[in-house]
Amino acid sequence: MTARRRTRSRSPASESTNRPQQVLAEVIDGVSRKIQDYHRQRLAIVYVRQSTPHQVNEHRESGELQYGLARIAERYGWSKDRILIIDEDQGHSGRTADGRLGFQRLIAEVGLDHVGLVLGIEMSRLARSNKDWHQLIELCAVFHTVLADQDGIYDPTDYNDRLLLGLRGMMSEAELHILRGRMYQGMLNKARRGELFNHVPLGYVLTPAGKVAFEPDKEVQNVVKLVFAKFEELGSALSLLRYLHRQQIRLPIRPIFGPNKGQLEWRKPTYSTIINMLHNPTYAGSYAHGRFQIDPRRRTTKKDQGRYRATIDEWKVLIHGKLPAYITWEQYVANIDRLYANGSQWDSAGAAREGEALLAGIVVCGRCGKRMSPRYKGKTKLTAYVCLGDQKAESTPACQRVTAQTVDELIAQQVLAAIEPASLQLSLHATGEIQRERDRVHAEWKRRLGKAAGEVERLRHQYDAVDPANRLVATELEHRWEEALRQQRCLKEDYDRFLRDQPDSLGQKELLAVEQLATNIPRLWNTSPQASADRKEIVRHLIERVTITTEGNSEVVEIMVRWHGGVEHRHEVIRSVAKYEQLRDFERLRSHVTELWRSGRSTTAIARALNAEGFRTTLAGRNYTRHTVRELLDSWGLTEPKRPQASAEQSTLGSNEWWLLDLSRRLSIDHSTLSRWCRRGWVHARYFPGQRRWWIAWADQDECDRLRRLYEHGRGCPHDGSPYPVELKTPKHKPPSE
Repeated sequence: MTARRRTRSRSPASESTNRPQQVLAEVIDGVSRKIQDYHRQRLAIVYVRQSTPHQVNEHRESGELQYGLARIAERYGWSKDRILIIDEDQGHSGRTADGRLGFQRLIAEVGLDHVGLVLGIEMSRLARSNKDWHQLIELCAVFHTVLADQDGIYDPTDYNDRLLLGLRGMMSEAELHILRGRMYQGMLNKARRGELFNHVPLGYVLTPAGKVAFEPDKEVQNVVKLVFAKFEELGSALSLLRYLHRQQIRLPIRPIFGPNKGQLEWRKPTYSTIINMLHNPTYAGSYAHGRFQIDPRRRTTKKDQGRYRATIDEWKVLIHGKLPAYITWEQYVANIDRLYANGSQWDSAGAAREGEALLAGIVVCGRCGKRMSPRYKGKTKLTAYVCLGDQKAESTPACQRVTAQTVDELIAQQVLAAIEPASLQLSLHATGEIQRERDRVHAEWKRRLGKAAGEVERLRHQYDAVDPANRLVATELEHRWEEALRQQRCLKEDYDRFLRDQPDSLGQKELLAVEQLATNIPRLWNTSPQASADRKEIVRHLIERVTITTEGNSEVVEIMVRWHGGVEHRHEVIRSVAKYEQLRDFERLRSHVTELWRSGRSTTAIARALNAEGFRTTLAGRNYTRHTVRELLDSWGLTEPKRPQASAEQSTLGSNEWWLLDLSRRLSIDHSTLSRWCRRGWVHARYFPGQRRWWIAWADQDECDRLRRLYEHGRGCPHDGSPYPVELKTPKHKPPSE
């Protein structure tokens, strides 16, 4: 009570100046029971934090007040060498402990039982999150650490103090949300008027009145228009980026940070810059707020807050016609749809990329309705279109597999037939488009040359106007003039090299070459094998979807082509299959071959008859020969197989010993498959090089059952890529008695 009476008698000015230190000093006697000797044997930590760098630089009194808490710790009985000041979190918000190394260090010191007292100017300095605040309270309670602020000392093990600390933490967090809510509502109100701008995209400037206007430099406007025009032509952001790099076109950038903030600079274009331009609705004259939003579920790392690009429906503010426009809103929406379609999504075709697969992205399985994927041998050779169905989820075999060459040839024929009548229009359009492209590029070069010449002239005038007595100034201006002359000379040399490759206008030979190629569409189609992306783009302009359906497991494939506009055409092609049993007319083929063979025809005559009657082999486009007929007769058991001349010890087959052809006939397994298993060591077998025949050394009933299961598992060759089970590949040990 005495201490409080003395406090009231002081002057108001002195009381307002030293109020926090006085309160802490005055409560020493009243709360000394909360600080014991074992507390003083440990550290006293003074935690210093201000939320923003601006507060650190401008609000010096708050910082000095927090650093002054070290003197209060001394009055509580701590020596200077036992007082630790943690100020690593200066300029960091207390909203979360992530990134606050000072707070994490404080938690670690308390957890190591090194701390007896934690001092802060107020509890909100320590944390504005209940999660972080209660974690600190729990640790302090476990290790008997007391906390102190300008209002008193708190023991987390005491019920009343713990309740008060919890309420203070809740108020600190609520205060943060209230402040943020007020600031956000004010910002959102300004955005609803279309007046909130942090910065404007390239091609625009902010006027002193806060309005958005076109960049006054016409060269900047022309480059921005070129970007959108070329994207509409090329249809891919990556193709657009490669075009800009190939033509050495720079983009105008005004940095928003750094020493050159706000100054116009010409930089090499990057992919992120192109994507941001295409996604920004400002170029369509529309003001938008809330294009990027936060979703905690998308957070992957501590630094990543889950920021994502929201869809148009999720934007908080959208005002059409508010800003000057380079493109229309319809063109902007078409660009966004094209970017989405270029992505490798389940419901989009993806961009036309390099590779032989002509139908990649637009070919669909006729059985399950899912998209089919191209399969390559090595890195470049296309082999097939495969539909995996639900193989990954359910471990099922591939839905269907079709040879790609057969399908691509059919589609190419259909596309070439569709554009053949427009050959003359193609010639005229190609000539005009090439000339317009050259005019656009040459105009860009001339603008760059004119700008360089203007810079040289400006520096020359500066040099002429300087007083010769100012030698240092004259020397510096002369150096700048020479540097501008050097850059102009280099630019002129680059333009001369460019003119050698691409003259201003098309020559007579080039015009004739374009006309000849346009009138010979098949030759143009196959002129550049590397232009796979161009051929795919042509196909996609004409064809919306290609649906492939195989007739069971046979060689017949039905292809339904859906053209843009809704017209559908159905075609039937023949693919290669693995076995003759897969052929649609297999039963008729077998009966016919059997009849011809028993009538005394030779294998050569049978092959000629089959070819004349239109019977198909397993390989598409391949005719029958006497060798293929002989293989069929052997596999069907219509002939006696040719056996090798065995050695003396193998002249008589023992129990469970077989010749390969005999065993393949017994098990109904293709002899080529059984031969492959022998080479892999999956069968007890021996090879006779002289006769080129296999002798199965031992295969009892169990071994025969294993071989049947092995054949049924993969049907000779598992196309879905699933491995053979180990137990089916491992032959049983041969008994010593045999």
